[in-house]
Amino acid sequence: WPLSIPGALPPSPPHSGCSTMSTVRLTGFTGHPKGERKTGLAVGMDKGHVLTSRDLKPKPSYRKGKLNKRVAFVREIVREVAGYAPYEKRTMELLKVGKEKRALKVLKNKLGTHKRAKAKREEMSGVLRAQRTK
Repeated sequence: WPLSIPGALPPSPPHSGCSTMSTVRLTGFTGHPKGERKTGLAVGMDKGHVLTSRDLKPKPSYRKGKLNKRVAFVREIVREVAGYAPYEKRTMELLKVGKEKRALKVLKNKLGTHKRAKAKREEMSGVLRAQRTK
């Protein structure tokens, strides 16, 4: 072992899991087997108090961002009344001509992130598609 510290012991070689464990899961990068349940002991790989896992109902925060029927309706009315922003109109013109990359650049400059720009470009091309089918 490379470090020669007086009184220090070399690291013990990795050991295989006990044969008494019914289910074994490997966690981390050490390769040490871990049981599915805690042992109730204060030491060891599965140390800790034995608990029964409960099924909890999902938190309200998990619904964040999900489109509500009423919200969709209100947005549709606002879009109908207010129309499109100037940068959205410019984007639609660029998409009509076929300059998708330029449209993405304009949107990215206006919206700040590539992801938002791509989403808005898809939205605008969807609007153009809907106009064509009418």
